[in-house]
Parts: sequence; C-alpha cells; structure tokens
Amino acid sequence: MSDELISLQKRNERIAVLTLNRPSAANALSRELLHQFNERLTQLESDPLLRCLVITGSGEKAFCAGADLKERSQMTEEQTREAVQYIGSTLQRVSELPMPTIAAINGAAFGGGLELALACDLRISASHSKLALTETSLGIIPGAGGTQRLSRQVGPSKAKEMIFTARPVDAEKAEQIGLVEYVHHPEELMEKAEFLAEEISKNAPIALRQAKLAINKGLDMEISEGLVFEKQCYQQTIKTKDRLEGLQAFKEKRTAVFIGE
Repeated sequence: MSDELISLQKRNERIAVLTLNRPSAANALSRELLHQFNERLTQLESDPLLRCLVITGSGEKAFCAGADLKERSQMTEEQTREAVQYIGSTLQRVSELPMPTIAAINGAAFGGGLELALACDLRISASHSKLALTETSLGIIPGAGGTQRLSRQVGPSKAKEMIFTARPVDAEKAEQIGLVEYVHHPEELMEKAEFLAEEISKNAPIALRQAKLAINKGLDMEISEGLVFEKQCYQQTIKTKDRLEGLQAFKEKRTAVFIGE
C-alpha cells in the first residue's frame, strides 16, 4: 500500500499487532483508513494459526479520535449515513473476529475510537489516556455500537452518565468502572499487551474461539438458552487432539503443546 494507514505485524505465528497509523490526525477513522482496516480484517479472518490480536494506535497522544470530522463536514446527509454504517460494520467485524482481541489504548480514545476499543474483548490503557463518547456534544449519538457495548460493559447508568455528559474519564477511573482491565505506564503498554496476548495464546486455539463464541452469543440469550449454547460450544472441543493433549500434559505434569486441531 502506498499510504499504509493500517499496519499489521506478526510477533510470532500466534500473535499479531494491528496499528492505526495516522498519528497526524489522531488516528481518526477516515474512509481510506477504514478501507485498509477491512482489508486487514479479511486477512486476519483467514489466518488459522492466529490465537490473539492486539489493536493499538501509532504515536503516544491518541489511540483513535473517532470519525474524521474534517472529512465528515464535507459529506451530504446520505454520505454521512453511509460513513456511520461503514464504521459500525467495521467494528462489528472486529467484535466477530474468532480469536481473542486486546485493545492497547495508547492515548485518547474518543467517539468511534472508544467504540473500537469496546469492540475488542479486553482493554488495557496507558495511564495518560482519556476515554469518552463525545457524540452528544456534537449533536449526534454514538452510532457504531457505543450505546450498546458501553452499557453492557459498565452498566446502563454509568453508560448514560458518560454519553449524556460527553465527559472524558481518565484511565484510573476507567479501570474502576470496569471499562478497561489494566492500566500501565505508557512505555510499558505494548510490552504488557503482548505479555497478555502470549498468556492467552499459549492456550488451545479451538477452545479460545469456542469460549469467545459462547460468551458473546450467550450475552444476547436467556440463561437457559445460553447454557444450551455453551454445551454446543463445548462439544466442539471434545473431538479435538488438543483436548487429549491437555489431559496428557496434565497427567505428565508438563506444559501442553496445542496445535489447533
């Protein structure tokens, strides 16, 4: 790509890091960045060896500032609807990636940037980061999953406070309300993110994918339905070589070596 707005690097065959690479515009979600993002998602969806993905932003100031408002200001109403839909469908693809995902929030995560982080399975933040859904201060509402994912993550009352006030929360507060799992010094963020990814990726990949599927789909079900679906996901692991390897490794008191079969 001539102008690489999304970079994808494999740390090893099990872990990849996807970086929003538009630091001069606070890694804002322009149409071209979203186009490249979707190309990378297609690549990730077809990688059978990948066990964990880290998503972050370039630079130290911003993870992602959300939609490109300069670009948005030149759009017609119909183009605006299409742009919002494009962001939403992109983030839905992130949420539906089969492998676990970690948002390494290296700076400000506003609007669609926070919505991107919420589409990931886990979030860790640099200590200087600010997080907010600022849309109501711009005359709109979070339209790429923010109203739904934030309320599920922190509860409806806290989500309403954040969305109604458009007030940013700092990383410490975000950890307190369960918006992020961990807070680290900026210089340690990627090391900690990759350590967490390594901790995840040493486990059986089929089990990881089925566990993620069971949790995500189960959230939209009654508990009785969720338990049935959990059983179906469990069934997918019984026939695997990795399950037998896990039992054998436990018996032999050694670390299991999983192959994803």
